[in-house]
Amino acid sequence: MAPELSLEADWNGLYLNGEWVPSEGGEGIAVEDPSTREEIARVPSGVEADVDAAYEAAADAQAEWADAPPAERERVAQAFARALHEHEDEIVDLLAHEAGGSRVMGETSVRIAADQAAEAATFPRRMKGEQAGSNVPGKENLVRREPAGVVTVVSPWNFPLNLSGRAVAPAIAAGNAVVLKPATNTPITGGLLIAKLYEEAGLPPGVLNVVTGRGSEIGDRVVGHPESDVVAFTGSTPVGRGVAATAGENLASAALELGGNNGHVVTADADVEAAVDSAVFGSFVHQGQVCISINRHIVHEDVYDEYVDLMTERAESLPVGSAHDPDTVVGPIIDESQRDEMLGYVEETVEAGATLETGGETVGMDGVDDSLLVAPTVLSEVTNDMSAACFEHFGPIAPVIPFSDVDEAVEIHDDTEYGLSGSVHAGDVGTGLEIAERLETGMVHVNDQPVNDEAHVPFGGTDASGVGGYNSTDILEEVTEKKWISLQHEPREYPF
Repeated sequence: MAPELSLEADWNGLYLNGEWVPSEGGEGIAVEDPSTREEIARVPSGVEADVDAAYEAAADAQAEWADAPPAERERVAQAFARALHEHEDEIVDLLAHEAGGSRVMGETSVRIAADQAAEAATFPRRMKGEQAGSNVPGKENLVRREPAGVVTVVSPWNFPLNLSGRAVAPAIAAGNAVVLKPATNTPITGGLLIAKLYEEAGLPPGVLNVVTGRGSEIGDRVVGHPESDVVAFTGSTPVGRGVAATAGENLASAALELGGNNGHVVTADADVEAAVDSAVFGSFVHQGQVCISINRHIVHEDVYDEYVDLMTERAESLPVGSAHDPDTVVGPIIDESQRDEMLGYVEETVEAGATLETGGETVGMDGVDDSLLVAPTVLSEVTNDMSAACFEHFGPIAPVIPFSDVDEAVEIHDDTEYGLSGSVHAGDVGTGLEIAERLETGMVHVNDQPVNDEAHVPFGGTDASGVGGYNSTDILEEVTEKKWISLQHEPREYPF
């Protein structure tokens, strides 16, 4: 039976051991539509007893699921991928209401999540061991890949569906059980929705458990639970450091994708219009609320004025409005704290000497008292130490920094603690590649922008942007362990 995935569905239940149950605490959390500022649903406010119940169910279910034939785990992963496609319209609608996602954001989220599930479906047949010789006569060495056990997934609010799915789907396909704690702002599309889709896919009870709630109340118990073997976290670097420390006390391994300060380098020989086309998408898709969006535009002084003029013209032409309008490109920020922080960065940057070319303010919306719409913003004459450039602004803001030669561009790009993603436009692919190879970042895209994600290609950053990796074999490594078994086929001689 197809699950009810509309806003009118009952979302007020935790998913524990295959059952929809109330929280032990009995309290709820309101889910707000960023476009209308209205409550659209209520979900349980989980407490530590709920977290314990989730891990108990996961631990009990994991061994049997790990023993399931590879074809069965493959079938569930494929069924989950199909369910994403079959329910795309409902999911896109939920993302618009809960995350403020435009149609482009919603469709992209479903596509990426389905791609991740399809890649995960290959894992059960790829968990192969190896055989090695031995220095000991008569001995044979076997190395097997086994599931890690119980995987904890803590996901963010910006792209809740696929940033949960990129850890949940591989972990389950590899034979693990999962406890998923979605962000407080997006508990439906980041958690409860995923549980309903896996339920439709035929996942056995206990293999996936979803606990909604406030991170301030249950976060430490989730990431530090004794039954947790791996913690997959996506979020800010300060919070990620705390997650790593708490998980480490339990000796759980951690896969952390954290903050970014991604640069878009445009040289004097670049096709400026093509660079701006890339930049408009890379800065303004989903209101810039993307860990891999362009945080800084690093542009050669010879084409700087042209670039700024084109960016300003394009920014002013983008449709801004409710996420429920199919024509909207730039929708609402997730909440007022995020909105106020990014506008504060803009104000500080202008006070420091930058020029506000356009934007830098909220845009009113009919029927909404405190609009979360922020106008697409372009800042010129920015330096790397100004707030909108040195902080991860996480908004529809394009600070443009001039440079005089490639060495200076590389220096500006690398003058940050982060190293997540980046992009280069340099006139031809070969020159772009030469520059890309010099940049200190985990990912970089030539003749493009940084917002790229493909499930069969590794995804991860360096420095303060995190540890571990997602996608491809990287996530398989994170959610599995290697086990060495030696076989002594004939009597061994010992020295005593």
